Amino acid sequence: MHRRRRTAITVSAALLIAAPLLTACGSEARPGAAAVVGGERIEVSAVQANVRDVRSAQESSPQSAQLVKDSGQLGRAKLYELIVDRVVERAAADAGVSVSRREVQEGRAALAQQAGGEDQLTAMYLQQRGVAPDQVDQVVRRDVLVGKLAERLGGATPEGQQRLNEAFSAAAKALDIDVNPRYGSWDDQKLELGDYRAPWISQVTRQESAETGGA
Repeated sequence: MHRRRRTAITVSAALLIAAPLLTACGSEARPGAAAVVGGERIEVSAVQANVRDVRSAQESSPQSAQLVKDSGQLGRAKLYELIVDRVVERAAADAGVSVSRREVQEGRAALAQQAGGEDQLTAMYLQQRGVAPDQVDQVVRRDVLVGKLAERLGGATPEGQQRLNEAFSAAAKALDIDVNPRYGSWDDQKLELGDYRAPWISQVTRQESAETGGA
């Protein structure tokens, strides 16, 4: 059972690495906030801080110019991630799923091994996902939750995939997400900010199904 869970964590985390940079666009939020999620504000300053972390890491990379060019919508991408973090946390909590610090550490260690080392892992996240080194743990934590939630809901089946998507949509609706128009609009049903929907939300259970032979 533990081995299967770890496989799910590794697979979905790999999907996050493989996904293209978020180039989302995101209804109306209260003044000064990038969004309000579950009654809690996501400040524009928080989004900007995440952007600065990524830009700083990019500037230190030999591929600096190309990385900056490929991540022109980084502010919207980072807001999307902050919103989806809360959606995943709510969906997992509603299903009675939680994640420990040890599970996050194990998931990251497995990814680092696959990537060829910690430096290679952080470089991959920066290059392919626009994630700064100090943001990797949060991405892995979210991924672990997605993998465990998918497993709890029977994610290796079409029915499980539907339940997973329904769980995310229900969580988003319950959180009453209100996005500042400068970032676009949020869709609870499609889990989209503008015209973007994170590939790992819809792909994770299909990939797990392939890994387990559709069992």
